[in-house]
Amino acid sequence: MKPECTTSDYRRISRWEHEAIVDRLNARMEHNPEMMKVRRSTVEHPFGTIKAWMGSTHFQMKTINRVSAEMSLHVLAYNLKRVINIMGTRQLMKAMWA
Repeated sequence: MKPECTTSDYRRISRWEHEAIVDRLNARMEHNPEMMKVRRSTVEHPFGTIKAWMGSTHFQMKTINRVSAEMSLHVLAYNLKRVINIMGTRQLMKAMWA
């Protein structure tokens, strides 16, 4: 069947240099499928919301320090908006003055 599959004398298999990390992650996920449910409920929603607010999938800044600062501002805005929705503006202002 080899002539039907390839014309080469040998077969090449390429792997990403960090493929072992992905393999370990997949093994952990197979061992404990509840992990993904927890991740979706705690991590994925804030990142999806922040991504939607940004209007695109790209950062405006360049270099790791500036991108880190930009992401920090996005996270701060997300957290403030969430606190306002949970506590309300008056309670938040009262807590900030205390």
